[in-house]
Amino acid sequence: MSNQEKVVEKQDLKETVWSVKRVSIIAVFIALSAVGSMIKIPSPIGTIGLDSAPGYFCALAFGPVEGAAVIAIGHMLSSAVVGFPLSIPIDIFVAVQMAVWAIIFRLINNRYNVVLAIIAATILNGIVSAFTLVLVGGMGMVIGVMPFLTVASAINIIISAIAYKVVKGSKLI
Repeated sequence: MSNQEKVVEKQDLKETVWSVKRVSIIAVFIALSAVGSMIKIPSPIGTIGLDSAPGYFCALAFGPVEGAAVIAIGHMLSSAVVGFPLSIPIDIFVAVQMAVWAIIFRLINNRYNVVLAIIAATILNGIVSAFTLVLVGGMGMVIGVMPFLTVASAINIIISAIAYKVVKGSKLI
C-alpha cells in the first residue's frame, strides 16, 4: 500500500460517522448517565434522576447526535432501574423527546446564550414533557409530577452547563 493510499484511508477513518473516538465518548457518557440514573429525585413515578446531565453536556461539548444518544439511553437506564413504571413504549417516547430537547438545548446555546438555553430546556423537559403523562394518568399525574420533573430538569441542565463552561475554559474540548 502506497503512502498516498494510507493518507486517504486515514482521512476516511476520520470522516466516519461512527469513529472509535466518537463511540468511546458516547460510551463514557452513557456510563456516567447510568451512574446518574441511580441518583433519584423523589417523585411519584420514581424515574426522575440525575441521568440527563451527561447527555446535555455531550450536546454542548461534542454535538447534537452524541447528546441525543446519551440522553435517550440515559433515560432508558433510569427507567430500567425502577422497572419501567410508565411502560416501555411511553419511556421510549420520553427518551426520544429528551433527545430532541438536548438538540434544542445545543441550538439555543449556539445561537443565543447558555442562560436562554437553560431556561428553554428546563421548560421543555420539565413542563412540556410532563404533559406526556396525561396519556398514563391524566391531568392529576401531570400536575403531580411537573414540579419534581422541573426541579430535576433544572438541576441536570445547570450541572451540564457549568461543567461545559469549566471544561471549555480549560481547553480540554
